[in-house]
Amino acid sequence: MSHSNIALFVPHIGCPCRCSFCDQHSITMHAKSPSENDVHNAVNNALQSKNYNPNEGQIAFFGGSFTAINRDYMLSLLKSAKEHIDNGDAKGIRISTRPDCIDREILDILKKHSVTSIELGAQSMSDNVLKLNQRGHSSDDVRNACKLIHEYDIELGLQMMTGLYGDDDDNAIYTANELIKLSPKTARIYPTVVFKNTMLDKLRLSGEYIPQTVENAVKLGAKLIPMFEENDIDVIRFGLHEADECNITGGAWHPAIAQLVQSEIIRENVIKQLTNLKKGEYEIGCSPKKISDFIGQKRANIKYFELQGYKCIVKANANLKGRQFTINERKH
Repeated sequence: MSHSNIALFVPHIGCPCRCSFCDQHSITMHAKSPSENDVHNAVNNALQSKNYNPNEGQIAFFGGSFTAINRDYMLSLLKSAKEHIDNGDAKGIRISTRPDCIDREILDILKKHSVTSIELGAQSMSDNVLKLNQRGHSSDDVRNACKLIHEYDIELGLQMMTGLYGDDDDNAIYTANELIKLSPKTARIYPTVVFKNTMLDKLRLSGEYIPQTVENAVKLGAKLIPMFEENDIDVIRFGLHEADECNITGGAWHPAIAQLVQSEIIRENVIKQLTNLKKGEYEIGCSPKKISDFIGQKRANIKYFELQGYKCIVKANANLKGRQFTINERKH
């Protein structure tokens, strides 16, 4: 769940809708719109980092509705970014936008300016959920936009949310299945976080909407992520990267929710194998990078295995990658 980006946030200044989960006014009042100089500075700063690889990095314009902002402003950002693509400072440009803000005219412009990846905020493939949350587009808008993006041979990324107003686990699994059919290269999954001054917050206060909990979001995420992975779709994010906690009033916010869901997936995978073995003491081998995920936060996985009758320790094995693991009986 990693991706290399030189990220620039473009506020929702062109967004045609105010979705249930978005405090658009607060965002546009407090977030500075990037200039051409900001693009150049961001790239130059990245080039100074030893961890940045120009052959893999993308200049990424995030914020939700890049293709809906003022056309001249959009072109100024694209032109400044393209200079760095032409210079070999990055491999391409990545943008995020709405499904209903994609057409052939826009794609002609994006292709001309070296846009190599487009992420669409689908959020749900249930038209009822989309309507209830005032998204302003339909599931067919998502399908049509994806078809066009594939025609232009631009990498497709899709974003979905869980726990929206009117949503449930069955709808989320349906959405994941529908998005998989659209053959994206990447996916992002965002459990809903409720912020002050949003429609969801008002619905929460009235009792009409019960926000998704962290626990439920993690359990659902542990089902969704493997669905994408089994179809060779890379889930590059689960949960918000950061948030102003002072403005959060509910929902599935946890600063390490991505690790929680990884640990949940691992726990389910490990216990499936452990239950085929006799109760006892075992050593679980895993990638050195995954030790904390296997152990779980506050040793949650180790404690769970022990409750099932399996006393386990986790040790690094440099030959293992990702969530691969081995289980061997401990001998004293």
